[in-house]
Amino acid sequence: MPTRTTTGVTHYHVQKKRRAKFLEDWRANRRTIIASEDVTLHDSGRGHRVGVYVGVDGDKPTRTMDALAHEFDPGTTTTLHRHSWDVMVFVVAGWGWTEIDGERIEWGPGDSLHIPPWAWHRSGNDGDGTARYLTFSCEPLMDTMGMSVLEDAGHAEVSTLPGRPPYTEGPDGDDPYARRVRRVAREQRARRGGRLHTSWDDLELLITPRGTRTTFLLDRAIGYQASGMTMVMFEIARGRAQSMHRHPGEAWLYVVEGTGHSYMGTEPEGGDNHPWKKGDLIIVDHFLWHQHLNDDPENTAKVVRIHMFDSLLETMRALTDPLVLFEEPPDHIRDAQAGDPSTIEWPAIERPTWP
Repeated sequence: MPTRTTTGVTHYHVQKKRRAKFLEDWRANRRTIIASEDVTLHDSGRGHRVGVYVGVDGDKPTRTMDALAHEFDPGTTTTLHRHSWDVMVFVVAGWGWTEIDGERIEWGPGDSLHIPPWAWHRSGNDGDGTARYLTFSCEPLMDTMGMSVLEDAGHAEVSTLPGRPPYTEGPDGDDPYARRVRRVAREQRARRGGRLHTSWDDLELLITPRGTRTTFLLDRAIGYQASGMTMVMFEIARGRAQSMHRHPGEAWLYVVEGTGHSYMGTEPEGGDNHPWKKGDLIIVDHFLWHQHLNDDPENTAKVVRIHMFDSLLETMRALTDPLVLFEEPPDHIRDAQAGDPSTIEWPAIERPTWP
């Protein structure tokens, strides 16, 4: 017998209502500054504590990335798990380790790690004090495509578990299918051979025209193979500012050290100022003009910035070309905002502390 599926109303009305509700929910949950004290830590089934800065699992919806805080008591070893998305880690306190597909990586405050998709991993704390790190992942983006998958293996040994999903190296030939198989294989080989760890002791901050000094933490420029996420740290001099700019998509900034405020607005003038402090997360979205300013005349401010420029934002730029989606003011205005960074006496780089 034939069947017929109906909605009772036209597709036009269904889609219009659905899209309107999505925007209403998004705007209702939009946040600019998430204070560290507003992040509640909960005991997890993995044996540590987890809190949500941004993420649907903390009733703070997002579309492309999430941000979580993790704490490990002395003697903690989490369960072993893996997932279809990759994760960037920034350590803010304590000394511990993370095992990635059987490779144990020791870390301390200020270190960064990349956990690739489908890599078995667990973390532990063999020290005397509490360890804490933040994670940033593209799970929300994977979820929108129905490709968010997680598998927990308890405290099993990695050698007893299946490896990452297999792939075919590819046949000879110049037909589209053969070329696709070989292309996907090349991509997998590259991604599975990427760098996993950046030590704070190896960082070198370089001065930029924006009035700050910066360094890559996790980026393809230094050997990482992430899903488009990139993480850098920049330092704002005492009482100075980073020059203004704007771009589409989300940019998240975790305040490692310092106090200040961020200007955000649809125009270079007339927007709002949002104060921040150590441990807070700054959310920049909606293609806003923004500028980050250090309000402390005695100490620099260090900020870790995460976005998906190498995937989502580059795709947006291509789809909307010739519209300009990354803008800075003319050089003379930029330089006036930032000042001359070469005249700044920068302090020695020291590992962050918490709180």
